[in-house]
Amino acid sequence: MNWETVIGLEVHVQVNTNTKAFCGCSTAFGAEPNTQTCPVCLGMPGQLPVLNMEVARKSVLTGLAINATINLESKFDRKNYFYPDLPKGYQISQFPLPIVEHGYLDIPVADGEKRIGITRIHIEEDAGKSMHEGLDGVSHIDLNRSGVPLMEIVSEPDMRSADEAVAYLKQLHQLVRFLDVSGADMEKGQFRCDANVSVRRFGEALGTRAELKNLNSFRFIKQAIDYEVARQIELIEDGGQVVQETRLFDSAKGESRSMRSKEEAHDYRYFPEPDLPPLRISQEEVDGIRAGMPELPGQLRERFESEFGLSSYDADVLSQTLDLAGWYESLVAAHPSDPKRCANWMANELLGRLKEQGKDIADSPVSAQDLAGLLDRIADNTISGKIAKDVLDAMMATGESADAVIESKGLKQVSDSGAIDTLILQIMADNPGQLEQFRAGKDKLFGFFVGQVMKASKGQANPGMVNQRLQDLLKG
Repeated sequence: MNWETVIGLEVHVQVNTNTKAFCGCSTAFGAEPNTQTCPVCLGMPGQLPVLNMEVARKSVLTGLAINATINLESKFDRKNYFYPDLPKGYQISQFPLPIVEHGYLDIPVADGEKRIGITRIHIEEDAGKSMHEGLDGVSHIDLNRSGVPLMEIVSEPDMRSADEAVAYLKQLHQLVRFLDVSGADMEKGQFRCDANVSVRRFGEALGTRAELKNLNSFRFIKQAIDYEVARQIELIEDGGQVVQETRLFDSAKGESRSMRSKEEAHDYRYFPEPDLPPLRISQEEVDGIRAGMPELPGQLRERFESEFGLSSYDADVLSQTLDLAGWYESLVAAHPSDPKRCANWMANELLGRLKEQGKDIADSPVSAQDLAGLLDRIADNTISGKIAKDVLDAMMATGESADAVIESKGLKQVSDSGAIDTLILQIMADNPGQLEQFRAGKDKLFGFFVGQVMKASKGQANPGMVNQRLQDLLKG
């Protein structure tokens, strides 16, 4: 309890362009190694880079979404270091003058919200990929990723726990996906995090930080930070000193290990990129990007809660992407009488089925209008909620409307009191022992009779009417 954790995060976000940052090579994932390269991204002598302006546009969009300053002039620099997967021996990046500075994100914490400062967003190119596993003790290099455009989003050291770090990353992950800036698929390396972690006793100056490199899952990020905090505290309390270094987290062992001493900026020998002019963006261009911004996830969550009465959980689920939010609003427009029912069926039933099929909402075989038609049939008691789930399964499989499925399968709910009475009287006759116990005061058997009637009707009896008629007939 005497220790305070201090965390700052550097997040590398792959910008979802069709071509690389400074050449025309494809950024498509999964191609054969070294098939998406050219003299520019391979660093051949005399080859000149040309900036993909879509990278700049999406960087500006992200900057506006985090309430940051957009620098109308920014500059590119060479970050020099040697590694086998860096063919040029340097990385094109931005150092003293990035495209975006001084923003923030508000994250949820136990007692409300906390503001996390964002120092900068700068554009840079990715390196290639070293492959070691299953190669008989040798390493291979795939340069397809070399030159893929990245935004590096650098936070202030404002987080005080692994949970706050994960909350910040989830907010940022949702934002870049929502804006269609990045697919942010962590398994594909499109959203990677370096965590700078230090500890100090309360009231003391900042401690020496260690950098945890290339973390690519929220679970591992939390594990790595928690481990590193415990390691540093134990080291200091035992009389040792934390060394400024880069560490790798071994998720299998749940521990980090030293990789190399931590570089400072001067170790990279930054100097201006001579082959690229300054990046200049007009205020009119920035204003145009701002005008085209969608309603952001936080704004959507608040509106869904206030306008439609949704729980914070459902509002969060349905505002994860622009496609999801738009689909939900189309559903409510088609079934305006019950926005909560719309949210429940979309979030729990439809999205659950799509996830099982590995599909996104954009690929749904059931349209918002078709799902609204199903909810209409629940609302007017044509079918029960239980039967509706079977109808939705059939709609997913065939693409037919709810009415077509209900008609073809004969699934209309039985609401005829005479038919329900006949079922109830037969159940009573078939179960004289239970009937006698119920009439003797064993009220819990009421549920037994409800179940038997619903079973006999194959789920098609109107549940409300079954309950009402049972209450009358069981009393005798």
